[in-house]
Amino acid sequence: MTAQTIETVDPVEPVPGAPAPVAAAPGRTRRVLWAVARWTAALAVCGGVGAGTAMGITALDRTEVPGLATESDGRWEYPALRLPALPAERPRPFTEGNDGEIHYADVRKLLLPAPAGATVDPKTNGGWVSEDAYLAGFREKDRARVEEALDDTTLRHIAGRAWTMPDGTETRVLLLRFSSVAYVDLTYRNLTSDWEEALPAGVAEAEILDQVPDDVRVPEVSTYAYQEKKPYGPEQTRWAYITAGDTLAMVTQTRKGGALAVPFQQTVVLQAQLLG
Repeated sequence: MTAQTIETVDPVEPVPGAPAPVAAAPGRTRRVLWAVARWTAALAVCGGVGAGTAMGITALDRTEVPGLATESDGRWEYPALRLPALPAERPRPFTEGNDGEIHYADVRKLLLPAPAGATVDPKTNGGWVSEDAYLAGFREKDRARVEEALDDTTLRHIAGRAWTMPDGTETRVLLLRFSSVAYVDLTYRNLTSDWEEALPAGVAEAEILDQVPDDVRVPEVSTYAYQEKKPYGPEQTRWAYITAGDTLAMVTQTRKGGALAVPFQQTVVLQAQLLG
Protein backbone atom coordinates (compact mmCIF):
# COMPACT_ATOMS: atom_id res chain seq x y z
CA MET A 1 0.00 0.00 0.00
CA THR A 2 1.34 3.41 -0.88
CA ALA A 3 1.60 6.05 1.83
CA GLN A 4 -1.53 8.01 2.63
CA THR A 5 -1.65 11.76 3.14
CA ILE A 6 -4.27 13.81 4.93
CA GLU A 7 -5.24 17.18 3.54
CA THR A 8 -7.44 19.88 5.01
CA VAL A 9 -10.35 20.94 2.84
CA ASP A 10 -13.36 23.18 3.27
CA PRO A 11 -16.40 21.29 4.56
CA VAL A 12 -18.93 20.36 1.93
CA GLU A 13 -22.50 21.57 2.17
CA PRO A 14 -24.90 18.92 3.48
CA VAL A 15 -26.90 17.18 0.79
CA PRO A 16 -30.53 18.39 0.75
CA GLY A 17 -32.73 15.99 2.65
CA ALA A 18 -29.80 14.23 4.37
CA PRO A 19 -31.31 11.60 6.68
CA ALA A 20 -30.87 11.08 10.36
CA PRO A 21 -28.95 7.92 11.31
CA VAL A 22 -30.91 4.81 10.40
CA ALA A 23 -30.60 1.53 12.24
CA ALA A 24 -28.78 -1.15 10.31
CA ALA A 25 -30.99 -3.61 8.47
CA PRO A 26 -31.33 -6.87 10.42
CA GLY A 27 -29.93 -10.09 9.09
CA ARG A 28 -27.27 -9.08 6.60
CA THR A 29 -27.96 -12.09 4.40
CA ARG A 30 -26.56 -10.34 1.35
CA ARG A 31 -23.02 -11.22 2.37
CA VAL A 32 -23.93 -14.89 2.12
CA LEU A 33 -26.63 -15.06 -0.55
CA TRP A 34 -25.05 -12.75 -3.07
CA ALA A 35 -21.35 -13.48 -2.64
CA VAL A 36 -21.49 -16.81 -4.45
CA ALA A 37 -19.83 -16.73 -7.88
CA ARG A 38 -19.36 -12.96 -7.64
CA TRP A 39 -15.95 -11.31 -7.41
CA THR A 40 -15.20 -8.70 -4.82
CA ALA A 41 -12.95 -5.87 -5.88
CA ALA A 42 -12.02 -3.62 -3.02
CA LEU A 43 -9.19 -1.93 -1.22
CA ALA A 44 -8.57 -1.40 2.48
CA VAL A 45 -8.68 2.25 3.47
CA CYS A 46 -7.26 3.77 6.64
CA GLY A 47 -10.04 6.23 7.47
CA GLY A 48 -9.91 9.61 9.18
CA VAL A 49 -13.26 10.67 10.61
CA GLY A 50 -12.74 14.30 11.64
CA ALA A 51 -15.01 16.89 10.02
CA GLY A 52 -13.28 19.29 7.70
CA THR A 53 -10.56 16.84 6.70
CA ALA A 54 -10.14 14.45 3.79
CA MET A 55 -8.11 11.31 3.28
CA GLY A 56 -5.61 11.40 0.46
CA ILE A 57 -5.98 8.24 -1.62
CA THR A 58 -3.05 7.43 -3.87
CA ALA A 59 -3.62 5.36 -7.00
CA LEU A 60 -2.94 1.66 -6.50
CA ASP A 61 0.55 0.31 -6.98
CA ARG A 62 0.73 -1.96 -10.00
CA THR A 63 1.73 -4.85 -7.78
CA GLU A 64 -1.35 -4.42 -5.57
CA VAL A 65 -3.98 -5.36 -8.16
CA PRO A 66 -3.77 -8.64 -10.09
CA GLY A 67 -3.02 -7.98 -13.73
CA LEU A 68 -1.52 -4.53 -13.13
CA ALA A 69 2.13 -5.50 -12.92
CA THR A 70 3.80 -3.92 -15.93
CA GLU A 71 4.09 -0.52 -17.56
CA SER A 72 2.22 -1.72 -20.66
CA ASP A 73 -0.74 -3.22 -18.84
CA GLY A 74 -3.22 -0.63 -20.13
CA ARG A 75 -4.00 0.93 -16.78
CA TRP A 76 -5.51 4.42 -16.95
CA GLU A 77 -3.95 7.41 -15.22
CA TYR A 78 -6.42 8.64 -12.63
CA PRO A 79 -5.77 11.81 -10.63
CA ALA A 80 -4.92 11.53 -6.95
CA LEU A 81 -8.13 10.74 -5.07
CA ARG A 82 -9.35 12.00 -1.74
CA LEU A 83 -12.36 11.43 0.43
CA PRO A 84 -14.56 14.52 0.82
CA ALA A 85 -15.02 16.41 4.05
CA LEU A 86 -17.96 15.50 6.26
CA PRO A 87 -20.56 17.72 7.87
CA ALA A 88 -19.71 18.51 11.49
CA GLU A 89 -19.94 15.56 13.89
CA ARG A 90 -20.95 13.07 11.20
CA PRO A 91 -19.03 9.76 10.97
CA ARG A 92 -17.97 7.89 7.86
CA PRO A 93 -20.28 5.06 6.76
CA PHE A 94 -18.51 2.04 8.26
CA THR A 95 -17.29 3.50 11.53
CA GLU A 96 -18.51 3.29 15.11
CA GLY A 97 -21.60 5.36 15.69
CA ASN A 98 -22.95 4.93 12.14
CA ASP A 99 -24.98 1.74 12.44
CA GLY A 100 -27.06 2.71 9.41
CA GLU A 101 -23.93 2.84 7.19
CA ILE A 102 -24.93 6.25 5.90
CA HIS A 103 -22.76 8.33 3.56
CA TYR A 104 -23.14 11.80 5.07
CA ALA A 105 -20.79 13.36 2.50
CA ASP A 106 -22.30 14.82 -0.66
CA VAL A 107 -22.56 11.72 -2.86
CA ARG A 108 -21.43 13.76 -5.87
CA LYS A 109 -18.05 14.13 -4.15
CA LEU A 110 -17.76 10.33 -3.98
CA LEU A 111 -17.82 9.89 -7.76
CA LEU A 112 -14.61 8.68 -9.36
CA PRO A 113 -13.05 11.47 -11.47
CA ALA A 114 -12.31 10.89 -15.14
CA PRO A 115 -8.78 9.68 -15.99
CA ALA A 116 -6.19 11.58 -18.01
CA GLY A 117 -7.03 11.79 -21.72
CA ALA A 118 -10.76 11.30 -21.22
CA THR A 119 -13.43 13.32 -22.99
CA VAL A 120 -16.07 13.93 -20.33
CA ASP A 121 -19.76 13.94 -21.18
CA PRO A 122 -20.87 17.49 -20.35
CA LYS A 123 -24.37 16.23 -19.50
CA THR A 124 -23.05 13.70 -16.97
CA ASN A 125 -20.09 15.29 -15.26
CA GLY A 126 -20.39 14.87 -11.52
CA GLY A 127 -23.86 16.32 -11.02
CA TRP A 128 -27.31 14.96 -10.38
CA VAL A 129 -28.75 12.49 -12.89
CA SER A 130 -32.47 12.13 -13.53
CA GLU A 131 -34.22 8.81 -13.08
CA ASP A 132 -35.08 8.83 -16.79
CA ALA A 133 -31.39 9.19 -17.69
CA TYR A 134 -30.57 6.29 -15.39
CA LEU A 135 -33.27 4.11 -16.96
CA ALA A 136 -31.95 4.91 -20.44
CA GLY A 137 -28.84 2.90 -19.59
CA PHE A 138 -30.88 -0.34 -19.60
CA ARG A 139 -32.42 -2.30 -22.44
CA GLU A 140 -35.71 -0.79 -23.51
CA LYS A 141 -37.65 -3.90 -22.51
CA ASP A 142 -36.18 -3.78 -18.98
CA ARG A 143 -36.79 -0.11 -18.22
CA ALA A 144 -40.37 -0.43 -16.95
CA ARG A 145 -39.35 -3.16 -14.53
CA VAL A 146 -36.37 -1.17 -13.24
CA GLU A 147 -38.59 1.89 -12.81
CA GLU A 148 -41.09 -0.20 -10.86
CA ALA A 149 -38.30 -1.54 -8.66
CA LEU A 150 -37.13 2.00 -7.87
CA ASP A 151 -40.70 3.03 -7.06
CA ASP A 152 -40.69 0.41 -4.31
CA THR A 153 -37.75 2.13 -2.60
CA THR A 154 -36.89 5.46 -1.04
CA LEU A 155 -34.33 6.52 -3.65
CA ARG A 156 -33.03 9.93 -2.60
CA HIS A 157 -30.97 10.93 -5.63
CA ILE A 158 -28.58 9.76 -8.36
CA ALA A 159 -25.18 11.25 -9.15
CA GLY A 160 -23.16 10.38 -12.24
CA ARG A 161 -20.12 10.90 -14.41
CA ALA A 162 -19.43 9.58 -17.92
CA TRP A 163 -16.44 9.81 -20.24
CA THR A 164 -14.87 8.37 -23.40
CA MET A 165 -11.21 7.37 -23.72
CA PRO A 166 -9.07 7.76 -26.88
CA ASP A 167 -9.47 4.03 -27.63
CA GLY A 168 -13.24 4.47 -27.71
CA THR A 169 -14.01 2.95 -24.29
CA GLU A 170 -17.16 4.58 -22.92
CA THR A 171 -17.47 4.61 -19.13
CA ARG A 172 -20.49 5.52 -17.05
CA VAL A 173 -20.44 5.66 -13.24
CA LEU A 174 -23.70 6.18 -11.34
CA LEU A 175 -24.23 6.38 -7.58
CA LEU A 176 -27.75 5.76 -6.29
CA ARG A 177 -28.28 6.84 -2.70
CA PHE A 178 -31.17 5.35 -0.72
CA SER A 179 -32.54 5.93 2.76
CA SER A 180 -31.22 2.61 4.10
CA VAL A 181 -29.08 -0.43 3.43
CA ALA A 182 -32.20 -2.56 3.03
CA TYR A 183 -33.27 -0.64 -0.09
CA VAL A 184 -29.80 -1.03 -1.61
CA ASP A 185 -30.05 -4.79 -1.15
CA LEU A 186 -33.59 -4.88 -2.54
CA THR A 187 -32.66 -2.87 -5.63
CA TYR A 188 -29.61 -5.01 -6.37
CA ARG A 189 -31.68 -8.19 -6.08
CA ASN A 190 -34.34 -6.78 -8.38
CA LEU A 191 -31.76 -5.80 -10.99
CA THR A 192 -29.99 -9.17 -10.99
CA SER A 193 -32.73 -11.71 -10.33
CA ASP A 194 -32.02 -14.94 -12.20
CA TRP A 195 -35.50 -15.15 -13.68
CA GLU A 196 -35.59 -11.61 -15.10
CA GLU A 197 -32.26 -9.82 -15.06
CA ALA A 198 -32.11 -6.17 -16.14
CA LEU A 199 -29.26 -5.75 -18.63
CA PRO A 200 -27.47 -2.65 -19.93
CA ALA A 201 -28.60 -1.21 -23.25
CA GLY A 202 -27.31 -3.23 -26.19
CA VAL A 203 -26.59 -6.38 -24.16
CA ALA A 204 -28.39 -9.59 -25.13
CA GLU A 205 -26.96 -12.02 -22.60
CA ALA A 206 -24.70 -11.73 -19.55
CA GLU A 207 -22.18 -13.86 -17.73
CA ILE A 208 -20.62 -13.41 -14.30
CA LEU A 209 -16.98 -12.43 -14.15
CA ASP A 210 -15.22 -14.87 -11.88
CA GLN A 211 -11.95 -13.05 -11.19
CA VAL A 212 -11.44 -12.77 -7.45
CA PRO A 213 -8.69 -10.30 -6.56
CA ASP A 214 -8.50 -11.37 -2.93
CA ASP A 215 -5.71 -8.96 -2.02
CA VAL A 216 -7.69 -5.78 -2.78
CA ARG A 217 -10.65 -5.55 -0.44
CA VAL A 218 -12.66 -2.69 0.99
CA PRO A 219 -14.22 -3.88 4.24
CA GLU A 220 -18.04 -3.85 4.16
CA VAL A 221 -18.13 -3.06 0.41
CA SER A 222 -19.21 -5.75 -2.07
CA THR A 223 -18.69 -5.74 -5.83
CA TYR A 224 -20.48 -7.94 -8.38
CA ALA A 225 -19.14 -7.89 -11.94
CA TYR A 226 -20.55 -9.07 -15.29
CA GLN A 227 -19.76 -8.95 -18.98
CA GLU A 228 -21.66 -9.35 -22.21
CA LYS A 229 -21.55 -12.97 -23.28
CA LYS A 230 -20.21 -14.04 -26.66
CA PRO A 231 -21.24 -13.83 -29.41
CA TYR A 232 -21.80 -10.10 -29.14
CA GLY A 233 -21.99 -7.40 -31.80
CA PRO A 234 -19.37 -4.82 -32.74
CA GLU A 235 -19.17 -3.65 -29.10
CA GLN A 236 -18.91 -5.45 -25.77
CA THR A 237 -20.04 -4.19 -22.37
CA ARG A 238 -18.73 -4.94 -18.88
CA TRP A 239 -20.54 -3.68 -15.81
CA ALA A 240 -20.41 -3.95 -12.05
CA TYR A 241 -22.65 -3.19 -9.09
CA ILE A 242 -21.07 -1.96 -5.87
CA THR A 243 -23.10 -2.12 -2.66
CA ALA A 244 -21.78 0.19 0.05
CA GLY A 245 -24.08 0.98 2.94
CA ASP A 246 -26.89 3.26 1.76
CA THR A 247 -25.38 3.63 -1.74
CA LEU A 248 -25.52 1.43 -4.83
CA ALA A 249 -23.01 2.14 -7.60
CA MET A 250 -23.16 0.95 -11.19
CA VAL A 251 -20.02 1.09 -13.35
CA THR A 252 -20.44 0.36 -17.07
CA GLN A 253 -17.76 0.18 -19.78
CA THR A 254 -18.39 -0.41 -23.48
CA ARG A 255 -15.74 -0.72 -26.19
CA LYS A 256 -15.72 -1.65 -29.87
CA GLY A 257 -14.10 -5.04 -30.36
CA GLY A 258 -14.28 -5.98 -26.67
CA ALA A 259 -14.20 -4.28 -23.28
CA LEU A 260 -10.76 -4.50 -21.65
CA ALA A 261 -10.27 -6.19 -18.29
CA VAL A 262 -7.54 -3.98 -16.78
CA PRO A 263 -9.18 -0.54 -16.97
CA PHE A 264 -12.51 -2.04 -15.98
CA GLN A 265 -11.10 -3.69 -12.88
CA GLN A 266 -9.10 -0.58 -12.01
CA THR A 267 -12.14 1.68 -12.34
CA VAL A 268 -14.33 -0.57 -10.21
CA VAL A 269 -11.70 -0.97 -7.48
CA LEU A 270 -11.10 2.77 -7.19
CA GLN A 271 -14.82 3.57 -7.09
CA ALA A 272 -15.29 0.93 -4.40
CA GLN A 273 -12.46 2.51 -2.44
CA LEU A 274 -14.10 5.92 -2.51
CA LEU A 275 -17.36 4.44 -1.20
CA GLY A 276 -15.61 2.57 1.61
